[in-house]
Amino acid sequence: MSSSPGILSHPDFRRLWIADLLSQLGSRLGMMAAPLLAVLTLDASTLQVSLLRTSETAAWLLLGLFAGAWVDRVRCLPVLVAADLGRAVLLGSIPVAAWFGVLTLTQLYVVLALAGLLTVLFDVAHSSYPPRLLAPEQLLPGNAKLAANHSVAAVVGAGAGGFLVQWLSAAVTLGLDALSFVWSAIWLRSIRTPESRPVPPERPNLRREIGEGLRYVFTHPLLRPIALNQTTTMLFQAASGAVMIVFLVREIHLSPSLIGLLSMTGLLGALAASWFTERLSTRIGDARALVLGSVAIGVAFTLQALTTPGWGLAWYVLGTLLAAIGIIVSYILAISARQRLCPPDLQGRVSATMSFVSWGAAPIGSLLGGLTATAIGLRPTLLLAGIATLLGSSWLLPLRNLRSFPAPVHADS
Repeated sequence: MSSSPGILSHPDFRRLWIADLLSQLGSRLGMMAAPLLAVLTLDASTLQVSLLRTSETAAWLLLGLFAGAWVDRVRCLPVLVAADLGRAVLLGSIPVAAWFGVLTLTQLYVVLALAGLLTVLFDVAHSSYPPRLLAPEQLLPGNAKLAANHSVAAVVGAGAGGFLVQWLSAAVTLGLDALSFVWSAIWLRSIRTPESRPVPPERPNLRREIGEGLRYVFTHPLLRPIALNQTTTMLFQAASGAVMIVFLVREIHLSPSLIGLLSMTGLLGALAASWFTERLSTRIGDARALVLGSVAIGVAFTLQALTTPGWGLAWYVLGTLLAAIGIIVSYILAISARQRLCPPDLQGRVSATMSFVSWGAAPIGSLLGGLTATAIGLRPTLLLAGIATLLGSSWLLPLRNLRSFPAPVHADS
């Protein structure tokens, strides 16, 4: 199955794809609802709002590398189901507390931090699972379909989240996020393809196994620039994302529903990118397409910082559209490159290392965004984040002449 539409004829991949779509949609509802809950209901400051994202993503710094070594020793599917159910319970506590009038910022921080730990386990297992389910030639179309979920959820979830917050309240919207994880777990449990337990190392040594993943990434001539680019992008994307809702509410004076509506404008770009990424990589080469996607993200974030009331909202619309294209192109090609370049016995550790260095930058970026916005203002912070993201695409320049990513190449070969 070399084409993207054909991959859905694989019944168990179709179940994985549906579960992923449900989970992604719920997560995006939560990403929109949590800061709106803090701003509109709990009257949080800019710094307090940025700390929400910090608490949620800090788990990558605490657990990221360990998760990779652990996932390489276990079956992925049970981890995915358990993580979904655990997040459902945690997020379900928020509307319950709101119903009884006892919801506080502290509870919100704790719930997001604990859910973040489960998200780390889920994401590492989810990234390592497709090579155990699909043939090598199915990975690119499979990743394209999963990336389409990512982009559609980012846009639709943000839009729906804005409307739901306005109609139902932010706390109830987070309850819907919890239900999406339950529904995702049900679909994952329906997968029937046997997943064999990985052969454990003869001499288990967690520190050595983590070190192998780190060394493979940072001594590999192709994975190293991808990892550095992802880290830079995530750092400044997190800085921008941590204050964007505050910027749109308090400086542009938008309602939650209008924020959601404008955020949905990236849907066309996201869907288009999911469709043409495979064609783009065939025409100009995987690495050059990856460079192009990274540049697009930096330009997009810079354009969003130019947003003003009235017709100036067009900058936010254009930036959102371009960001959706750049993020989805980069996601598909980066994860496909990692899965292709990495030997099977290192998939979990290399996935965790790549996620650790990129997502580990997210809590730092969120805190940086909140502190910078408090010191110099919201718009200058967004502008600086966009320019820095654009400059971060230069990490990928050594890959610009590469046409396609080869089979696994060990760093010492």
